[in-house]
Amino acid sequence: MLSQIGPVTFPDEVIEPELDEIPIEEGVAAATVHTEIQALLLKLGTAMGLDVWVAANDRSRVYEGTPLGGMPGMRATLPTQFAAHAQKIVSLIDVLWLDGTAIVAAFEVESTTSIYSGLLRMADLLALRPNVSIPLYIVAPDDRRDRVLQEVNRPTFSRFKLAELCGYIPFSAIREAVGGGARYLQYLRPGFLAELAEPCVIELA
Repeated sequence: MLSQIGPVTFPDEVIEPELDEIPIEEGVAAATVHTEIQALLLKLGTAMGLDVWVAANDRSRVYEGTPLGGMPGMRATLPTQFAAHAQKIVSLIDVLWLDGTAIVAAFEVESTTSIYSGLLRMADLLALRPNVSIPLYIVAPDDRRDRVLQEVNRPTFSRFKLAELCGYIPFSAIREAVGGGARYLQYLRPGFLAELAEPCVIELA
């Protein structure tokens, strides 16, 4: 089960940078880390015998010499269980784990200063399919935990109950899951994510 977490303090004023305000050096480093975490999530999925999907616009990104779109277990197409607009949104989610026609888990990797893109995709999906039952996860740096939780709990997303449906997973947990017990990965099941993830619903301080 998702463990309970303590209060998070909101700053009095938050000035949000636009994506084009992020320094070039940080943008390049963030893109590299983003690709690494996507690749590790794909490896976790395939190790458990699942098929995987990486965002349609990220398939040419390369990790350790292999394009993400060419990694083992990669689906060429998604199951058509959504209307066209929702299907487009789903196709751009960073990583999906698939079992037949079922989406077992959906992950948005947030490695840049701005955390909105993945949250907006998830909110759009929930707006179009309010009864969707896909487990949703935000995967972000350990030191941005509070920021992620603040953003997920914005009033903008409350009508979709985004915070109640999302779990937060730190980068360190994904790296440890892949690197620390590689020979045991085949015995894992998607339910182990509940042990890695924290709930995104927070107690406002």
